[in-house]
Amino acid sequence: METVPHHGRETAYEVIDCGGNGLPVCWIHGSGGTADIWRAQEQLADRYPLVMLDLSGHGDSSDIDANTGYATLSAYADDVLAVVEETDARVLVGSSLGGAVVLHILLERDFDPEAVVLTGTGARLGVLDDLLVWLEQDFERALAFLHAPGRLFADPDPSLRERSMAMMETTGQAVMRRDFRTCHRFDVRDRLEDIDIPTLAICGENDQLTPPWYHEFLADEIDGASWVALEDSAHLVMLEQPDTFNELVDDFLAETI
Repeated sequence: METVPHHGRETAYEVIDCGGNGLPVCWIHGSGGTADIWRAQEQLADRYPLVMLDLSGHGDSSDIDANTGYATLSAYADDVLAVVEETDARVLVGSSLGGAVVLHILLERDFDPEAVVLTGTGARLGVLDDLLVWLEQDFERALAFLHAPGRLFADPDPSLRERSMAMMETTGQAVMRRDFRTCHRFDVRDRLEDIDIPTLAICGENDQLTPPWYHEFLADEIDGASWVALEDSAHLVMLEQPDTFNELVDDFLAETI
């Protein structure tokens, strides 16, 4: 992976370009994840250059010393914008916490992408109190909870579940705790009407973490936005239904830009 220095740290990213003539698309993972969460989207690289990054403290990126909530979200936004400036990415795709980062950028920063895709996310991302406790006191129980049916995956395929758990274990308890506490404090429900960027929200119909109505709310409140729920999938719909997910993203971008 390549790195870009900014704010006293380095953010790692990878560019996958198979000759597509579309605008570069930047993909932002969620809590505990890395750029690796988007591997199933590499088939889009013949249409769009793909830019996949690790947020601070994840994967190959430097960590940060920031309080949970706004400070962490702002630092993650700095990561994205540093990579965007380096790669000329013009489309943002955010999953879960990554979706919150995208919304933060749209509302707080001087960058207007051509289009946005939000998946497994919402304008508010409250976290179950028990999960916050387990992330503090019983990391294994927290991971088991997240990987039960209907949460990260509708019906966890053993290989996907193993890959996801290994990724989160590598990210570690401290960063996972910071991510989820940042999600818990995120709430921009009263500000969505200020967004005028073409937006598509995609969710899994079985997602208990960010249920379909979160995405319907995004579509209702963001001018001109739309949403779709996919069957047989939950929070990480891009992994459970990659072909359909990729087709939706491709069609949306083809119609929008």
